[in-house]
Amino acid sequence: MRRTALAALIACAAAPVFAADQPLALQCGDLFDARSGKLVGARTVVIRDGKVAEVLAGGTAVPGATAVDLAGHTCSPGWTDLHVHMASQSSPQSYSEGFRLDEVDFAFRSVDYAKKTLMAGFTSVRDLGGEVAPHLRDAINQGLVDGPRIWAAGKSIATTGGHADPTNGVNSVLAHLIGPPGPTEGVINSIDDARQAVRQRYKEGSDVIKITATGGVLSYAKSGDAPQFTVEEVKAIVDTARDYGYGVAAHAHGTEGMKRAVLGGVTSIEHGTYMTDEVMSLMKQKGTWYIPTIYAGRFVAEKAKQDGYFPEVVRPKAARIGALIQQTAEKAYKSGVKIAFGTDMGVGPHGDNAREFVYMVEAGIPAAMALQAATIRAAEVLGVEDQGVIETGKRADIVAVPGNPLQDIGAVLKVDFVMKDGKVHRQP
Repeated sequence: MRRTALAALIACAAAPVFAADQPLALQCGDLFDARSGKLVGARTVVIRDGKVAEVLAGGTAVPGATAVDLAGHTCSPGWTDLHVHMASQSSPQSYSEGFRLDEVDFAFRSVDYAKKTLMAGFTSVRDLGGEVAPHLRDAINQGLVDGPRIWAAGKSIATTGGHADPTNGVNSVLAHLIGPPGPTEGVINSIDDARQAVRQRYKEGSDVIKITATGGVLSYAKSGDAPQFTVEEVKAIVDTARDYGYGVAAHAHGTEGMKRAVLGGVTSIEHGTYMTDEVMSLMKQKGTWYIPTIYAGRFVAEKAKQDGYFPEVVRPKAARIGALIQQTAEKAYKSGVKIAFGTDMGVGPHGDNAREFVYMVEAGIPAAMALQAATIRAAEVLGVEDQGVIETGKRADIVAVPGNPLQDIGAVLKVDFVMKDGKVHRQP
């Protein structure tokens, strides 16, 4: 990324409502215990130095701490969206913008997207594909920009012509000038390429690896579900990623590609549209997580009805595949597959992430389990133990919504308190 792109991020920093080092006592009307999946009643949550210092009985006065009145609200651990793309947001212009805009343009946009995501209650995200994300992550970590904590994949890894091949749809003259992409650009065709591509992501500062195990909906290519890696290639990626402490997320719509990804040892299957009983059984056997991204499926299915929103090569895929994801989530839940929360936001408008909770409940997933999917379960997917619960010593990532989200999941769309690392970004 050019230095001007980082300067763009710095210029958009916002001032906090409370200083992160100011002791606070959150007077919560109710509290969601992510471990049990239950509401445990009124609690006073004491925040010091960016951590949860104590969890006391509701209404407890805490000398020296500033009280924050959250009566009538349910406090929850900050939410995590495990599948976002912070540098982009789909529109009818998306396919031409890659040729017209510079990375600094996408960097400017990402600042706004990050703020909207945080203000919607998402204190952490896993960005699964985008070269801007590692730089945005660093700017947020340095306090230069307000946004969620980011686990960044950087460039997704694909095969030639696969969902994340950056030259898909490029004419022959431009393709000749660019040359065939290789592992440095995230395109592989062998086991050795696979290892090199992971090591390149490490070199570039990624936190997680993303592969596109099958075709995709929005790529400029005919197939949305054909398998695009061998099991051996997936295994080489997973084994090499493990050397660096990385998990591997696999975009997958088609059954065979999904099966190969699970057999290869990936951490999670993203989307999972044509997931079969055999694949579900393998996932349970291997402990593979499922990230449904119902929001993205519904969004693209709806936009496929609009003339001109998608290129014609994309439109039938969006209509066919997008409409099925919610049904798959229902089947996976009933089968006992491990489910965590992700939206594929960037397909739809950033800041609308919480609507995924509503769609999960519509699919038959209990509200408590949907909230766990975005808190303690998401932390398990990320391999971290210091977030996802409101407990002494954990990160002070807390959101609050009016009412009882277990009775009315629509409450998650009304977030009016957001704290990340003890810093209040939004309050009633």
